[in-house]
Amino acid sequence: MGISRNKQIAARSTAYKAIFGGPHGQEVLADLRRFCRATLPTADVNNVHTTFLLEGRREVWLRIMSHLQLTDDDIYNLIEETPNE
Repeated sequence: MGISRNKQIAARSTAYKAIFGGPHGQEVLADLRRFCRATLPTADVNNVHTTFLLEGRREVWLRIMSHLQLTDDDIYNLIEETPNE
């Protein structure tokens, strides 16, 4: 018999925290915050395809955040070393 659903989610959450919990993980999260438009609107009224693309990126961001359980303040405090890439 397999692991229960709650145990699977807990194990996955632990893995996400192990990967993103250190300084390198924080750098990656800062980059993903920008790339996935975590704190910006994703709607492009002139191009529905762009909206769908940006929403897809944001969905990945939200999944990572759900496993890390970061607060909005934590997310806004992610600072990129090179914000103008």
